[in-house]
Amino acid sequence: MPRLPVINISALTGEPADRRSVAEQIKTTCCEFGFFYVIGHGVNESLQARLETLSREFFAQPLETKLQIRMALGGKAWRGYFPVGDELTSGQPDQKEGIYFGAELDEDHPLVKAGTPLHGRNLFPALPGFRETVLQYMTEMTRLGHTLMAGIALSLGLEEGYFANRYTADPLTLFRIFNYPPLPDGQQVWSVGEHTDYGILTILKQDDSGGLQIKSRNDWTNSGWIAAPPLHDSFVCNIGDMLDRMTGGLYRSTPHRVRNQATKNRLSFPFFFDPNFDAQVKPIQSDLIPANGSQERWDKANLYDFNGTYGEYLLGKVSKVFPELRREVL
Repeated sequence: MPRLPVINISALTGEPADRRSVAEQIKTTCCEFGFFYVIGHGVNESLQARLETLSREFFAQPLETKLQIRMALGGKAWRGYFPVGDELTSGQPDQKEGIYFGAELDEDHPLVKAGTPLHGRNLFPALPGFRETVLQYMTEMTRLGHTLMAGIALSLGLEEGYFANRYTADPLTLFRIFNYPPLPDGQQVWSVGEHTDYGILTILKQDDSGGLQIKSRNDWTNSGWIAAPPLHDSFVCNIGDMLDRMTGGLYRSTPHRVRNQATKNRLSFPFFFDPNFDAQVKPIQSDLIPANGSQERWDKANLYDFNGTYGEYLLGKVSKVFPELRREVL
């Protein structure tokens, strides 16, 4: 069974030759897996530990306490808590609970004043240090996202600032904290069903429970899956649908799923580093990029025929995740 590559990205802030070496590793793993581990990322371990501790404290609270920041109170910002079973993947309820966060924007921000979906204030629980820790972590993830996208640009033979100049100077950053309870014995259910991510890049912190599985690139239609167990002080990175579209399928957004097989709750912390909401997502013009993507996806969708903004694509997806909140967002 293949294993996902581990890439030390510390050299992405170093000399040009070292950056190119890391970029070549990124290219190989994006073409082969669409997923990879990163180490040498520079994100403070104590910050990560504090985030995990506070998250466990939050999820250990009674449901009525957690519902004080329920998503129904977040309105168009699409922020807050949801209980187990409320989020859908491919139409099926997930066996997880979680909190949605995004960039913290006040009421005077132009996008908020314009009523732009997925923009606004977060809903934070009344736990000391929770707000500060989440916002600091998101700042660190945004920095890491810019570094990784520079490496991905180099891996495609582009200038380092290609994505920043066109799509991510002001990225749409979305952050989730998920808690997966142990699954019932003897039932073939998934904590999260098979899916791909929507944007450009996902950076995932996971606890020590395991359970993440990646669809094998060489076995799209059968049962080939690769485990992505936790590695100390690493993040799992994967490309999303929009990078798949930009690269004509050279870098494909790989299906993945989660089954918490541990006897304890599993925490995961996905951070989505995506294009600006109003960005027109277009194919990259390069000799390295296929002219027309043609691979059949797991969900039969055709990313390469999509024309529009990232916001339009994203809203079409998230409105299916929480159908009861659709009117608040659209």
